[in-house]
Amino acid sequence: MNPVSPWFAAGAAALSDKKSKLLYSVSYPGIQYKMVLAGGSLWMMADQDSGGKLALRLAWSAVDDMELLKCTELTDKLSVELNSATGHFHVNIAFNTTAVGLRYTTRVTPAIDLLVPFWPRDILLEPGKIRGAKSKGKIHARQVGTRSGLLYVSFPKPANGSILYLQNLSALGDYCQQTKTSCKEVVGGEWPELGLALAAGKEPLRANVAVTISDAIIIFDDTTPANEFVKAKQFMELLAAAYRQLPIPSTVYQDWPVILQKGLKDLKSAACWAQYNGKAYLNAYVCDYTTPPEIMVQLAVLLPLVDYAEWNGRELPEIPAIKQLLPEFYNKDLKTIMRWLPAAKDKLKGEEEQKQPMVMDSWYLHHPLLNLSRLALKGDARAKQLFLDSLPFAIKVARHFNYNWPVFYHMETLEIVKAETKPGAGGEKDVAGIYAHVLLQAYELTGSSVYLREAEKAARTLQSKGFELLYQANNTAFTAGALLRLYKITGKKLYLDISYLCLANLFQNMQLWDCHYGYGKYFPSFFALFPLRDAPYTAVYEEEETFCAFHDYLKHAEGVDIMQPVALLMAEYIRYLIHRAAYYYPPMLSREMLSEKAKTGELDPKLWIAVEDLHDGWEKCGQVGQEVYGAGNAFGILPRHCFLVQNEPFMIFTDYPARRLRHVKDRAVSLRIKGVAALSCRLLILKQEGKRLPRFIVRVGRTKNEIAGRRTRQGNIEYIINGDQVITIEWKK
Repeated sequence: MNPVSPWFAAGAAALSDKKSKLLYSVSYPGIQYKMVLAGGSLWMMADQDSGGKLALRLAWSAVDDMELLKCTELTDKLSVELNSATGHFHVNIAFNTTAVGLRYTTRVTPAIDLLVPFWPRDILLEPGKIRGAKSKGKIHARQVGTRSGLLYVSFPKPANGSILYLQNLSALGDYCQQTKTSCKEVVGGEWPELGLALAAGKEPLRANVAVTISDAIIIFDDTTPANEFVKAKQFMELLAAAYRQLPIPSTVYQDWPVILQKGLKDLKSAACWAQYNGKAYLNAYVCDYTTPPEIMVQLAVLLPLVDYAEWNGRELPEIPAIKQLLPEFYNKDLKTIMRWLPAAKDKLKGEEEQKQPMVMDSWYLHHPLLNLSRLALKGDARAKQLFLDSLPFAIKVARHFNYNWPVFYHMETLEIVKAETKPGAGGEKDVAGIYAHVLLQAYELTGSSVYLREAEKAARTLQSKGFELLYQANNTAFTAGALLRLYKITGKKLYLDISYLCLANLFQNMQLWDCHYGYGKYFPSFFALFPLRDAPYTAVYEEEETFCAFHDYLKHAEGVDIMQPVALLMAEYIRYLIHRAAYYYPPMLSREMLSEKAKTGELDPKLWIAVEDLHDGWEKCGQVGQEVYGAGNAFGILPRHCFLVQNEPFMIFTDYPARRLRHVKDRAVSLRIKGVAALSCRLLILKQEGKRLPRFIVRVGRTKNEIAGRRTRQGNIEYIINGDQVITIEWKK
């Protein structure tokens, strides 16, 4: 039989006891619920028609003394009040009528100052099978670190069915603040005992102060996924359904035109540049003069600057300064670009495995090639030459490793320096995807089908990677877009399936909650993305590039009937990134929450260069350093969300992705808003300094119904609109 804890055994026994008290029962299509008071706990039993069974522990007392005070029934809702030696419990339950599921929120008012050394998990799966159970269900995804408090689980045969459990960890902020605990990995467990276990308190909960100890959303499905592709799609469908039930935080408009100018000014600072042989190269981190220049850093800053210059019609001196030095990274013997500047290789001391002249981190070869190809497609002849000259080496490496790259390898011998991220975990699994992206760029640039066939070979190796595909988030996002493009070119559904698999990997690597404790109270963190599978912090560079990759994905998705959950989750990530990303800049953070010392370089709290790392609320931010190669933050956002209207004293801003600003008539434009119609976003008319705004009429498409706007303190005009529609904006002089 499966091993279980004493709390599972006690709960299962209490539920089977004839003395358990039935308080309420209700049926919905596909599922039956029974609320029971048993064994010192309030339970909700859920039985799916497909065979899945679970018990949800809504409230718990350490002794069998839970007393029902009141149970109030409303339409599809229950309110339950109970007393115990622990204190007073208030449980609200809402049954989901649009998707099969429910949400329960539990608050406790301790009767005394209460130190919490332990709290049992709140899900018992198949509680009736405690004796003789031989099979385990499958846990497909669970909380890692401070990512979303989620579980995605399927029942074992002969039952059929899956559930997604999402704990709204934002609601636990008061608990964590009082007890000096974190929401790190509070959702987890092993079959058959899963869910939330409150972190053991370092300080007590105060007597007579109500605090939320659970806010859980559960969505049921009556099918068990047959393979990784079905699993990926089911996961995103269930996650989107849970997201619709989540109390999501409000956003504010950040003045990105002003933030960009501050960042552009500080990018010129000597702290961001190093001199080698009389030539200036961008540092990776502020004041890091010991590490040689890297080509990835030069291009990661250059491309957003080019995007901004194209949007603004203004040439920036940094652009030609960076471009002219790119050939310095080319190795004529190996016939490829290098990670480290060859002229500065003597500065590498080998203190880390990859800090050797001929050691390549697998993804570091392909990311610069991707950016060189983007420049080449914009007509840059120098970038085109570097790109095409380096491709044969990249192809040789890919074939040598059979499209399964290690972490580090030697560029001359192709000897593996480090095979796996950790024992048994494999190498950099998403490199095959960014490599395929590079090959698709070559195909678009040259028209040669050789590159298309090579891209397909690499892409097919990704189908076996499952929910372990993600190595580095931005590269997985690029991979998703590349596979969508392959699907459009070839019509092969396999590539669309792999694209969805990439996206499922990304969305399980995010944080769907706001940290309301410690330093986390002072900056938003909802819908943040972690750079690696096990990274302990969110990072500006990977977030900014994923943001741009999502924009590119939605552009290529036009004409493709993509899953609605994809459209919903992508648009919402983009909206919250625009809201949050300003807080990567040190001037937006208080001094006390910034690390006194950076691991690399120096940390200047006055400089508008983003810190790499934002941490859990009890940890200081900027521990890694200020990331010069994350300078694309503002330069990626502004051109994609601010629309210039020629010869007019205003710009149009949306915090959802939008396409096709078109002049439909004199003094009238239209915008196609992405996302889904069920959710809303912000549209702003931004005034230019010293200019007066004309009078506007904003409508949905060609309808006559106007959308009401409001004047903001900054003098802009704000409208709340829905996604997935065309907005028409008219004005009069």
